[in-house]
Amino acid sequence: MNNTKGKLYLIPTRLGDNPPLEVLPISIKKIIEDLDYYIVENEKTARRFIKRISTGKSQPSLKLQVLNKYTTEAERNTFLNVCSEGISIGLLSEAGCPAIADPGADIVSLAHQMDIKVVPLVGPSSILLALMGSGMNGQSFTFNGYLPIDKSERKSKLKSLERLSSEHNQAQIFIETPYRNMKMLDDLTNTLHPNTRICVACDLTLPTEFIKTKIAKDWTHNKEDLHKRPAIFIIQKD
Repeated sequence: MNNTKGKLYLIPTRLGDNPPLEVLPISIKKIIEDLDYYIVENEKTARRFIKRISTGKSQPSLKLQVLNKYTTEAERNTFLNVCSEGISIGLLSEAGCPAIADPGADIVSLAHQMDIKVVPLVGPSSILLALMGSGMNGQSFTFNGYLPIDKSERKSKLKSLERLSSEHNQAQIFIETPYRNMKMLDDLTNTLHPNTRICVACDLTLPTEFIKTKIAKDWTHNKEDLHKRPAIFIIQKD
């Protein structure tokens, strides 16, 4: 590897609006204080996060490139060019760890193609925190992203994941748009076997954090309001 090149630092962010150093190691602050170049999903929230974690950081010195659904491949392919000049760059996610259920994975892939050293930093991942707190199989698990919105397709997908879980003793993890959380929980309880375990983990790392694992039939009596709260769902049929 060419050691004269800059590095790509994968910088985790908070999962909610809590003080950054309550959930992030001091090493994140040190890296941010050293870097002026960043790849971010949203410039406004990225600048706010950087200011919160390093109050003395000069905002005018920051050079931010935006990576979102509107970014073209041609634009994306130029984002790491400064690394060839020996300048390191930080990749920031909107929440949690970059490149995990996150568009930053394309930048990491590009870094490897360009022989740029990738440095992942320690921070919260809602997927792993939910799995840790679920009591389900941490040796074998799959993250499935979002499930289909169509009711019949979603039911079919849930039954398929339940079957895979049983056949492979595997935890199946997925997410939902926060305003559809309650509908998702209803679909789970109405579709899955009554004894299939369901974990709901929401507001992770926040004071309102909620993590509960119960079998499907016991979730029918759920009183917890999950509406508009970021959540991870995990199922496992034993």
